[in-house]
Amino acid sequence: MPTEVAKEVAGGFLQNLEAVKSLAAALTIAVGAFAPALAIGKLAGHAMDAIGRNPDAAPKIQTAMILSIAFAEAIAIYALVIALIIKFV
Repeated sequence: MPTEVAKEVAGGFLQNLEAVKSLAAALTIAVGAFAPALAIGKLAGHAMDAIGRNPDAAPKIQTAMILSIAFAEAIAIYALVIALIIKFV
């Protein structure tokens, strides 16, 4: 009888652990996608303002904008990797 109870408790704990891991992974990817999305929007908006003020500088601004967007997107990819590690390890 005590071994059956212990197995039930262990099974319940593992189910709760999986639920916590799923929630942690979801929160990680939510924050990890939301923050870079805001950053990319802000970068693009300010770049368009700068190009509107000085159209001759468009190639330099565009190059810097694309590079910055790539770095911001890398943060979202890192968040995805961390979420997958939390979920499956």
